[in-house]
Amino acid sequence: MKFKIRKGDTVEVISGRKADRGKRGEVIKVYREKRRIAVQGINIRKKHQGQIQAQGRTMAPGIIEMEGPIHISNVMLVCPSCGKATRVGISRKDGEVHRVCKRCDALFD
Repeated sequence: MKFKIRKGDTVEVISGRKADRGKRGEVIKVYREKRRIAVQGINIRKKHQGQIQAQGRTMAPGIIEMEGPIHISNVMLVCPSCGKATRVGISRKDGEVHRVCKRCDALFD
């Protein structure tokens, strides 16, 4: 399945937890099979980590904060030219496919 949101894009949360709604962040990872994405600074989860020894190094125990996945339908892509959350269209020119802002017709790629 092809998504219109890719790693490195800036997105805005439009629905979900009140603490995260309206925030913007960069997409860190896309989970295609689950239709979810991880966004930097959004949906922060805490993991209680014990001490680990791996490859001769010791990782300190403690509480680690990390971004949890959020469903792709709960975010909208932010246009780099107009700076607003927008729907995304597809434009085909000369055999190439480009993502297009539905508000201002600017190219994302």
